[in-house]
Amino acid sequence: MQSWFAEHPVISYVLIFVLIVFVYNKVFRAQQKLPLFKEIILYLLMALGSFLLLIFQIDKLPIIQCLLVAVVLMLMVRIRYFVEGRRNKEKKSGPSAGDKSA
Repeated sequence: MQSWFAEHPVISYVLIFVLIVFVYNKVFRAQQKLPLFKEIILYLLMALGSFLLLIFQIDKLPIIQCLLVAVVLMLMVRIRYFVEGRRNKEKKSGPSAGDKSA
């Protein structure tokens, strides 16, 4: 797999950039929107950083695989928060529903 990514640098670059943008937007983005100029600068810097990570990827470091692991871990945390939120709602609504039927 590593050699395939090295043979297809454009696909590797796009994949690295998309994964970096996803991680940034899900983990590091502030609640308020940035001004347009700052947003453009931010994405240009992420594109430059993606190019540097592409060099490391071509040099046989598992950058894409590590980013994929980060995305999977983020999804696991989201699923956990979702399940805990449902469980807390059921605990809160459970006793009050039992009181109404009694």
